[in-house]
Parts: sequence; C-alpha cells; structure tokens
Amino acid sequence: MALAWYQAKVAQSPLMTQSITTAVLFATGDVAAQQAVEGVEKHNYARTGRMALYGGAIFGPAATKWYQLLQRNINLRSQNATIAARVAADQLIFAPTNLAFFLSSMAYMEGADPKQRVKDAYVPALTKNFMVWPGVQAINFKFVPLDQRVLVVNVVSLGWNCYLSYVNSSGGKK
Repeated sequence: MALAWYQAKVAQSPLMTQSITTAVLFATGDVAAQQAVEGVEKHNYARTGRMALYGGAIFGPAATKWYQLLQRNINLRSQNATIAARVAADQLIFAPTNLAFFLSSMAYMEGADPKQRVKDAYVPALTKNFMVWPGVQAINFKFVPLDQRVLVVNVVSLGWNCYLSYVNSSGGKK
C-alpha cells in the first residue's frame, strides 16, 4: 500500500517526492546518530535541520538526476557490463563529489572551516563508502526500476546517514 502511494507520487512529481523523502530520511539518520550512537542528552535540532536541508535540497535532486543520467547514457552490450559501468561511474564520480560537497557544505552551515572538515573526514568516510555502496548500487541498478532507485538508496542510507552525521559532527577524529 505505501509503495503504491509512493510510486503514484513519484510518477506525479518525481523530483519533489524524492527530495522530500530524502530530507526526511537524512533527518532520521541524524536523529539516530545523536540518540543511538552518540547518546546525547540534549538533541541538536539545528544539526538535524541541516541534514534534512542537505538531503532535500542537494542529495535528493542530485541523486534523482544522476540516476536518470546513468540510465540514459551508460548502456553497454550486456546487462552485467552496464551495471558494472554504472556502479563504477557512481562510485568514482558521484560518491566522491557528493561526499566532499556534503562535508564542506555542512561545515559552512555550522560556521566551521570547510577545507579542514574535508581534510579531517573525507578519506575515512570515502573508505567506508567503498565498503558499503558498490554492492548496494549493483543490486539497485540490476533489480530496481529507475523511479525507485533513490528510495532504495534512502532506505539503505538510514544507517549511512547516521554514520555521515556522526563523522561530520566529530570531524572524522573519533
């Protein structure tokens, strides 16, 4: 029932639906980071808001357009070669770029030094990215229809966004 509702909303307004979904799930990941991982006594709502803003305004639209670009432009002779090429493009172009933009924009919104944040947190986070996302994206590109790929990434991202929020808040030093 919920998936049918989501599919109808994506068909009606794909960018808006995926942006809102992404904002909610980025915020949820931050709440999990603060409450379950860090065990903070006083929740930082501004931090949660920054995560929601980034998810909804940046990642949701960027991922939606990125998956459309991959679908349109990377089509090789075999399905497996196409999937491998899409995963390679995703992990070698989109993931590193998005991670750098995430860390620097979060630092900027927090009033911190974006260059220092990237210097401290980029390599550890990108290394973890390569442990998680190639397999997820291979499954996503093979089995999931284009209009649901951002949703799959968002669901898996509950844990990933929790991790990113933690890395961002600690500067990658913990």
